[in-house]
Amino acid sequence: MATFFYAILPTNKALLKSTNINIPADSSYWDKLLNWTHQFENIVVFYPQQVDKYPFGAFPKCIAVGNKKLKLNPPYFQSLKSYIKDNPTQKLFGYLGYDLKNELEKLKSENQESIAWKPMNFFVPECIILFEKNQLSIQSEDVNYYYNEIKNVLSSSESKEEGEFKISHLVAWTNKSEYINTVEKLRNHIEEGDIYEINYCINFSAYSQQINPIQVFKQLCQNSPAPFASFLKMDKKYIVSASPERYIKLKDNKIISQPIKGTARRGKTDLEDKENKKQLSESEKERAENMMIVDLVRNDLAKSAKTGSVKVDEIFGIYSFQQVHQMISTISAEKRDTVHPVDVIKNAFPMGSMTGAPKIRAMELIEEYENSKRNVFSGSIGYFNGENEFDFNVLIRSIYYDEETNNLNYQVGSAITYDSDAEAEYEECLLKAKAIEKTLGISSSNNS
Repeated sequence: MATFFYAILPTNKALLKSTNINIPADSSYWDKLLNWTHQFENIVVFYPQQVDKYPFGAFPKCIAVGNKKLKLNPPYFQSLKSYIKDNPTQKLFGYLGYDLKNELEKLKSENQESIAWKPMNFFVPECIILFEKNQLSIQSEDVNYYYNEIKNVLSSSESKEEGEFKISHLVAWTNKSEYINTVEKLRNHIEEGDIYEINYCINFSAYSQQINPIQVFKQLCQNSPAPFASFLKMDKKYIVSASPERYIKLKDNKIISQPIKGTARRGKTDLEDKENKKQLSESEKERAENMMIVDLVRNDLAKSAKTGSVKVDEIFGIYSFQQVHQMISTISAEKRDTVHPVDVIKNAFPMGSMTGAPKIRAMELIEEYENSKRNVFSGSIGYFNGENEFDFNVLIRSIYYDEETNNLNYQVGSAITYDSDAEAEYEECLLKAKAIEKTLGISSSNNS
């Protein structure tokens, strides 16, 4: 494990000093450190789980905190690129919102929103904590200060921060009959040759009278462990994510994207579970959905890749998570030397698994038929490890919360093709929301 963490976020001795601390045998160290982060304006936490045999690994287990945000302005990708060019060794943590699509194509986002998010947000970490089996590594320009801080936190007898979640006014923005009617309209677009596939999503919103986002994150990770689980706080807004999906990664000049398309329920018995997994693997419908997005991602990566280097490392791989089995494919390419890393992201944004194909027309129809603004949902959380390395997830299976308005929401969706059964797709949406609703102690099924 140690080798993996240091390979992902090595210490740059010109900017960050590093020191190690032995982790107490008592597992409460994680709760103590998460509670310690409250004092910072900007927080990102990665807590990878269920990572065995996941191609190209997962996020590093780490905590990054700081109070210095980047001043990014439209066009956001160019603003980020300029900053990174001027600071090529700087580590950055933050998010990319789905609605950045509007600066890439002639698109718009005019639907109502639950929470107002900036399209893009990154911060410079003052301290990064990386975890090994028996040690944690502290990286900071002021490593002595944080060494003493964290030693004190770990040795304290501080108890866990607990408390009940009080969620009220849960609203399904799209009921079951509306969902089914919309799916039929989208199938008509497919029949007419307008699109081949579209990722249609629905929104649930609520009002939180009492909530501790860190506690929600710990509970969600317990209910739905995932390789790209993340917690983010910026501008007094929070993302609590149990994402199983990687959007895009760059390391050693290699670009990797791993779209998910294809979902099956976990079985109640071992026999039923194996049968569900087998059915997913052999489903012509799910394979067709996956293949369409693989082709789209290949085209997206080709914009940044050396000629002939785009390849499919794995197609129709079946991976099991606590709530669902997923069909995941892996596509990779070698980056052209003339392409800046930020442009690698820009050329493939937003991720094809959350749009459909063809991508631009699918996004136009998403705006027309969805009734809520996506904002950060189906965007991404991730990091830059200097100019030439990055890794970003897909923001699905996530809770979004604004502590100033107490508004909370989550969104779920599925891929619609001509062969889609509207009722089955609706049930898939509810299945994907299951861990979120269990964590919050609510149920959307009563609002359908």
